[in-house]
Amino acid sequence: MIWVIGDIQGCYQALKTLLKKINFDPQKDRLWIAGDLVNRGEGSLETLSYLYSIKDSIDIVLGNHDIALIGAYYGIKKSNYTIDPILKASNSKELIDWLRQGKFLHVDKELGYCMAHAGISPSYNLETAIDASKKLEKSMQSENSKEWLTEMFSKDMSQYNPNASDIDSQKYALASFIRMRFCDDSRAFDFKQKGSPNSLPSNKQHLKPWFALSSREKIDLKILFGHWSTLGFYNNDEVCSLDTGCVWGGSLTAMRIDDKSEDIIQVTCS
Repeated sequence: MIWVIGDIQGCYQALKTLLKKINFDPQKDRLWIAGDLVNRGEGSLETLSYLYSIKDSIDIVLGNHDIALIGAYYGIKKSNYTIDPILKASNSKELIDWLRQGKFLHVDKELGYCMAHAGISPSYNLETAIDASKKLEKSMQSENSKEWLTEMFSKDMSQYNPNASDIDSQKYALASFIRMRFCDDSRAFDFKQKGSPNSLPSNKQHLKPWFALSSREKIDLKILFGHWSTLGFYNNDEVCSLDTGCVWGGSLTAMRIDDKSEDIIQVTCS
C-alpha cells in the first residue's frame, strides 16, 4: 500500500498512532510525506530519527519548516526549543544531510499523483515544475548549500518571470513549493494571508487559493499538498490538501493512493 501523510511537524506520538492505524509495514508499504516533518511539535527529533530509520520506504518533499531547520543548522536562521534537540544530537549532521536530499516535487505518473509541500505554482506546467524542482534540489545538495540558502532567504519573489535570472527563478520556485497559498489574478503570491479562503479581509477579497485560479496552467496529475492548516482537508479531482493541523490540536491525516480508493484515515492529536 502507498499512503500520503500531511504535515507532521514533530508530532511523533500522533505519527506512530496513525501508522499503527493504517497497519504500515516498511518492508512492503510506502509513505509519501508532504513536508514539514519537524518544528513546533515536541517530538521533532524522534520524528526525524524514525523517518530516517525507514528512509528506504518513504518519499518526502521539503516544507518551509524543514528548510528553516536546515537554515538553523547552518546558523542563518534562529533555532527554537523544539528543533534544538536535533541540532544538538550526536548524529545531527547525518540527519541534516539526509534531509537535504529531499525533493521539492515528487512525481509518479503511473499512479497519477504528484506532491509538493505548498503545491505547484499556477504559472508552472508539469515539466516546468519538474525542472524548477531539480534545480533547487541540485543547489540544496551542493557543497555551497549554506551560501545558496542564505541567498534564498534574502528576498521574496512573488511573481513568475520566465526571463528572470537563475537565482531569482530559484527564489520564486522555492517560494512556490514551500510557502504559496493565495494568488491574485496575475498569479502573484500574497504571503501575508494565512487564513482560510473564507476569512479574507474585505480588502483582500480578490485573492484566490493558488489551485482555484481559472488561469492556472493545466497539470494532468492530481496535486497532493500540505502547508495550509487553516484550509484543512480539501479534496477534488485536481488537488488534495492534507494539512489538518495536528500540531494545533487538530488531526494527522493519511490518504491511500495506490488503489484510487483515496481512503482517509485520521488520528486526533493532543
